[in-house]
Amino acid sequence: MEDFVIKYVWGALGLILCSVPVFFKVPGATAVTMGDRTESFVTNRRLLLSSSDAFGRVMFSYKEVTELAGYTSRVATLLEVMDEIKAGRFEKTLVSDDSAGEQLELMRGRGTIIESDDIEFIDVPIITPGGSILVRSLSFSMKRGDHVLVVGPNGCGKSSLFRILGGLWPVYGGTVRKPSLTQVFYVPQRPYLSAGSLRQQIIYPDSLRTMRSKGITDADLLSILKILDLDHLVASFPNGWDAEAEWRDVLSGGLQQRVAMARLFYNRPKYAILDECTSSVTLEMEKIMYEHAKSLGITLMTFDGQGKYIFTKLDAETRLKLEDEREELEGYLRAVPELERRIQELSVASAGC
Repeated sequence: MEDFVIKYVWGALGLILCSVPVFFKVPGATAVTMGDRTESFVTNRRLLLSSSDAFGRVMFSYKEVTELAGYTSRVATLLEVMDEIKAGRFEKTLVSDDSAGEQLELMRGRGTIIESDDIEFIDVPIITPGGSILVRSLSFSMKRGDHVLVVGPNGCGKSSLFRILGGLWPVYGGTVRKPSLTQVFYVPQRPYLSAGSLRQQIIYPDSLRTMRSKGITDADLLSILKILDLDHLVASFPNGWDAEAEWRDVLSGGLQQRVAMARLFYNRPKYAILDECTSSVTLEMEKIMYEHAKSLGITLMTFDGQGKYIFTKLDAETRLKLEDEREELEGYLRAVPELERRIQELSVASAGC
């Protein structure tokens, strides 16, 4: 709209004003002849077009500067909040339906974080950035080799555990014992695929130089891909390991999740947090992923968005049985509307007899 006003309305009005001295005698005008008037008109028209272009640039620049100011303000606020969190004096503006007094009391406190080989939460509250209290006091322990399955519906705070372990959310109370960030690997449901070669998708976040310094070769990477039935990817591209593509568009959801597990096998951390990262693969492939991860000495904490909020031992065989039972029950539930419709028909028919 601004472009239309500047180019057409402003320009047409200016040309009309510039043409007045050409056709009419204006008191005080220095031009006497028609040639002088025409020369003044041409000069004024050029000045008008230049000023119109300048005003247009100013208006467009104003919009861009305003947008830049918004980005700058958000980045400045982020840096300020990070400094306050590091100093332990950050207070979040609360947006929640819960009791404000209880929230303020919890969020004013700060818990204790201790670096340890094991993971342990002792009376730790889980609070969202908006101030909603998901869990008032959570306590559990997880030692090396204790594979844990966390089950719970969406929004109950499962992913919040990783955010606290990763230092993304502050600890408002209790005690958290956790290993260093380099020993915890997070595998999300929708993995991040970086821009780069196929090799870089597997070794992420390492660089090629870091991979070479670890003594890992392309043959080692290929052996990882074979476990996950991904070795065909190397042969499917002319450049092999050096092939580059928009991997999020090229790879299906199941292949992306297998690539994310390949990263896990490459990095071999002490702990792995699996946030529904096998939702698009078959149960057989899921079992292969878990078994191989355990054979590498990786302790697994996996999340499932079904049922109540519970912690239980991770057993591949048991989980397969539970998945089969869940699919069977879902089949029964899908048949419920048809059964209800049939019962209604029978009720109407019996009432008419």
